[in-house]
Amino acid sequence: MARYIGPSCRLCRRESVKLYLKGDRCYTDKCAVDKRKSAPGQHGARRTKLSDYGNQLREKQKLRRVYGILEKQFRGMFEKAAQRKGKTGELLLQGLELRLDSVVYRLGLAASRNGARQVVRHNHILVNGKRLNIPSAVLKVGDKVTLAEASRNMAPVLAALESTKREGHGAPAWLKWDHSSFTGEVLAKPAREDISVPAREQMVVELYSK
Repeated sequence: MARYIGPSCRLCRRESVKLYLKGDRCYTDKCAVDKRKSAPGQHGARRTKLSDYGNQLREKQKLRRVYGILEKQFRGMFEKAAQRKGKTGELLLQGLELRLDSVVYRLGLAASRNGARQVVRHNHILVNGKRLNIPSAVLKVGDKVTLAEASRNMAPVLAALESTKREGHGAPAWLKWDHSSFTGEVLAKPAREDISVPAREQMVVELYSK
C-alpha cells in the first residue's frame, strides 16, 4: 500500500501548525515548527495570500496528514459520511477517530498515529478477542481493544503509556482504558468537542461539494 515515507516535520511546516506526528518531540524545543516558521522548499519563505480554494485545500491536507491517510481513502470516507444523516464534517471526523489506529493512539498505546499503525500491523492488537492487523478498520460502540499479552513488555508501548500518565492526558471520554488488563473499550461515538484536531472540517465539506 502506498504511504508517505518522507520527514514528518516537513508536513507540519507545510501546514504552519503542529500536527503532532512525532509524539513527545512535538512538545519540546526540537519541534521543527517552532524552530523554522517558513514552509519547506526553495520558495517556502514567501508569504502569499491564499484564495478560498487554497484555504479549503490546506484544511483538507491538514486532516489527511493528521490521520496519515492518502487522498483516495480520505475521499472514500468523506463520501460515506455524506451519505449519512447529520453534519457531514462531524461524521467525517467521527469516522476518522474510530479507525483502529486512531483508537490505539487515543488509548495511549503509541506516541503517535504512525506508531499506532505499526503496533496494529505487527499483530499486537486484539479486537473483541481476535487479532486484527488492519489500521483502517472502523470500530463500533462496545468493541474492546486489547494489547496482546506477549506484547505488554514492549519498550515503545510502555514508554507511550508512561508519557500519557505523566502528561495527565488519559483516554478521551468516549473511550475507557483498564491498565490491569491492557484493554480499552469504545463507550460511545466521539462528539465534536471530544476531537482535538487543528483543522476546520466545514471547509473540507465545502471543498468536496464543489
